[in-house]
Amino acid sequence: MAMIELKRLNAFVTVVEAGSITRAAELLFIQQPPLTRLLQGLEQDFGVILLQRLPRGVIPTEAGEVLLQEARAVLARAEQLNAAMRRAAQGEQGRIRIGFTSSAALHTFVPALLRRYREIYPSVSTQLEESGSGELLEAVVAGQLDVAFVRMPVKDMPELEMEKVLEEPMWVAVPAGHRLAARTSAKPLKLEELSNEPFVLYRRRAGQGLYDAILAAYVRAGFSPHIVQEAPRLTSCLSLVGAGLGISIVPASMTRLGGDGVVFLPLDASTQLSAPLYLARREDSHASSIISTFCQLVRKQLAGD
Repeated sequence: MAMIELKRLNAFVTVVEAGSITRAAELLFIQQPPLTRLLQGLEQDFGVILLQRLPRGVIPTEAGEVLLQEARAVLARAEQLNAAMRRAAQGEQGRIRIGFTSSAALHTFVPALLRRYREIYPSVSTQLEESGSGELLEAVVAGQLDVAFVRMPVKDMPELEMEKVLEEPMWVAVPAGHRLAARTSAKPLKLEELSNEPFVLYRRRAGQGLYDAILAAYVRAGFSPHIVQEAPRLTSCLSLVGAGLGISIVPASMTRLGGDGVVFLPLDASTQLSAPLYLARREDSHASSIISTFCQLVRKQLAGD
């Protein structure tokens, strides 16, 4: 049996629902003879009589009743498929893979953005992955992630497009028993006050942007940090600080973690230390409606829309 075209099934359903070939032809905007031939061809394809001709109109036979139910289901599924394709073309259905660093996830902007995205586009499946900036950027380049929120800009990856999302201040994390934790003054700390402190830093590969920015700030202040331990993640740094191994400098959003045995103190503006957040995507991703729609929502969220 040949493949049955959707337009033939639609014509059959219209005839049955109208109860008349003449009326159905009007509804379908075709002449009656072509519609009659279409119905006859449908009966020939199935090898059964589908319609019983009456003096006034037509009614489906038993076989016609079965085809009517099946045809309605097929046509409804076809309409759902068309609607899904329209939503996909508009970036409203499909899948998006989003990466983010641990510190990015702690900033209120990122979870609020993801929550709003899911509310607006419930038919888009979101796959989330947390890792270091270096690993995330490599995953975007390799096509394993669609976008990523990272802390470092890149100049040696021409395949990537970086968009600055926001910038937040950096704070000093010190053990609860540290001499600085007991200071009563709310005056921000200068880096010079930390010159002799043992320093806990996250590995450069995990947070290259922040790592380099901190070392540069120390150089501007005229000394080098005494690094006693490097950790794989910012969260690990706070655990080591809480254990009394040393102090660290982290984005302000990390203060939301609190942490046992950790006290957070603000840094003076003269340190010129801040933690930017970038949105990375591939240069060739503009053809993706889903990625473009996500990036547009990021901009709207920043603008407060």
